[in-house]
Amino acid sequence: MKKIIITTFLLGFFLPARSQNVNSAPVVIPGLQEWHGGNGQFTLRPASTIVLEPASSQALSATARILQQDLLQLTHIASLPIKTGMPAAGDIFLSLDKADTILGKEGYELAAARDVLRISGIENKGVFWGTRTLLQVLEQDSSHIHFPCGTARDRPRYEVRGFVLDAGRKFFSLDFLRQYVKFMSYYKMNDFHIHLNDNGSYKHFNKNWDSTYAAFRLQSDFYPALTAKDGSYSKQEFRDLQALANAYGVNIVPEIDVPAHSLAFSQFRHEIGSKKYGMDHLDLDNPVTYQVIDSVFMEYLAGPDPVFTGPEVHIGTDEYNKEAAEQFRAFTDHYIHLVEHYGKKARLWGSLTHASGKTPVKAKDVTMNLWYNGYADPIEMKKLGYNLISTPDGWLYIVPAAGYYYDYLNLRTLYDKWEPVQVGKVRFQDGDPQIKGGSFAVWNDRVGNGITEKDVHDRVFPAMQVLAQKMWRGTDTTQAYEAFATKAAAIGEGPGANMRGKLTANNGLVLQYEPGTHKGKDLSGSGRHIVGTTRTAIRKDGIHFSGGKSFAETPVPEIGYDYTISFSVNPDANNASNAVLFSSPHATVKLKQQQTGKLGFSREGYDYTFDYTVQANRWTQIAISGDHKGTRLYVNGTLVQNLEKQKVAFPGTNDSMRIVQTLFFPLKYIGDTTHAFKGVIKDLKVWNTADKLK
Repeated sequence: MKKIIITTFLLGFFLPARSQNVNSAPVVIPGLQEWHGGNGQFTLRPASTIVLEPASSQALSATARILQQDLLQLTHIASLPIKTGMPAAGDIFLSLDKADTILGKEGYELAAARDVLRISGIENKGVFWGTRTLLQVLEQDSSHIHFPCGTARDRPRYEVRGFVLDAGRKFFSLDFLRQYVKFMSYYKMNDFHIHLNDNGSYKHFNKNWDSTYAAFRLQSDFYPALTAKDGSYSKQEFRDLQALANAYGVNIVPEIDVPAHSLAFSQFRHEIGSKKYGMDHLDLDNPVTYQVIDSVFMEYLAGPDPVFTGPEVHIGTDEYNKEAAEQFRAFTDHYIHLVEHYGKKARLWGSLTHASGKTPVKAKDVTMNLWYNGYADPIEMKKLGYNLISTPDGWLYIVPAAGYYYDYLNLRTLYDKWEPVQVGKVRFQDGDPQIKGGSFAVWNDRVGNGITEKDVHDRVFPAMQVLAQKMWRGTDTTQAYEAFATKAAAIGEGPGANMRGKLTANNGLVLQYEPGTHKGKDLSGSGRHIVGTTRTAIRKDGIHFSGGKSFAETPVPEIGYDYTISFSVNPDANNASNAVLFSSPHATVKLKQQQTGKLGFSREGYDYTFDYTVQANRWTQIAISGDHKGTRLYVNGTLVQNLEKQKVAFPGTNDSMRIVQTLFFPLKYIGDTTHAFKGVIKDLKVWNTADKLK
């Protein structure tokens, strides 16, 4: 390090004045640890190639292919060839440098000259992170082909940079998980902890354990009744997900949560549920409990082709009644050893202060998520020898629309005050080797509250940017939060990704169709247009739909928060229930929602209805506006209804649940591929601002 600093200083002292005008560090999240600026810029060209160092070609081939795909998505330059050898002008050169031990396993050096851009690291993962830096900088360049000359030497401050997703109480599609692997990787977040089983609150389901929601998300051949009916992953799907994550530098940590939060197991085997503490607690005095749960873990760990392929498995062990502390400790120790028997390392939630006792629980090579200091005292757990992941609930827990913890994290406070050595009110010394890193979490406690994948992502995206910065860089006092947030706004989710449904245009009008504009081909200053129609007639008075498979396809699938969609509609008199006005893979907007006859929308199994019926055989001007809080209907310029903050009370309790009535507006089809309405739509405008009525 001293040699680099001295060299940089001497160059600056002796070179002519014009060379002092060097490139400043490019904006990247997480920020670069070191940057030594040069002059000029590297430029990708149509003839550019991704070149692999011959000795490293096999190790780096997967990284090169992913970079090739990403550059095609981002730059739209024809797919760059991949070859082995030495680079020429305009090439990207990837190599391994085992001698550069200062960088560590995840570190990399990116050296951009005018002719060649070189990325090297001790291991493939470091080189891969270097490609993410390259892509983020290219994303912010208006032409997506320029990188400033200079050298970055970058490495993470913390080994574990994680995110926990509760897929037990809310199902997330496999596509969502695959997108999240890539999204996390784009920000060099390397630890995706998937919570595979959980249950709702007993008191919210009429205090009936049999009807309380519970789910286990994996295919089970040992216990087919265990697999959730409303959403699950096959064994092969989960293997493939882990393989994808491995290629993107992300470690997937599957969690089977026992012996609390375990109603999914006791619902199909009643005898293993606790009669004393509740059926979401397993009966730890019943030997059948061990037989069943052993079999569950073994199903995913045993054999030549195990379902859990990564190095670590999370065994849960959280929030069990402390009256049974000794049994709980024995149970925890048993499953640590079981996981280790199959060659994995165990993770667990911190509960051993809450469950204090004499029964020993293995600590060596075991990693603990510290979430609440009252359950696991951080100082005590460190003395016991656990590796620690900082996951403090008061800082890092998102519980969507619940009214407790955070709906959206306090990003300014996190940026200014938190990094993984901060665990609740305890702060360890910088560089403590037992603090492996941190992880933030989404817990979907409010089962059935209408939250969608899109809503979860809206909460996670800004948090991912800030926490990626804090887990890679630590505390950065050189840049205020406001400056960071401004720069972060220019960086998205990765090449080709748009989970937030963001659409841009200079004047805010991102899509438009007006009658008589060359059959819908000439649409607004945005340059977007209708790309195809089936069983529709585009006439001067609008687009005519004939029901069934009748649609006009647009170039954008949907728009996310904030937006306004305005259009005029003239429905026929004989429209059936569930007749669709707009549709996409994620949502539909209906002229007649189910049997109500009223305007409404559906997404992710939830159906919402506005208290308004669109009259047949007459023109009505409709505007629908949405943000992360809810969805509003305007008719002829007047607000008719705001679907927001509706609450449902739980009988016999003082508790209630807020229902989330949001909508990512579907735009892939005007009409639908199966249940289109009959009638005419005209004057369609799509704005990327809320409540835009003119």
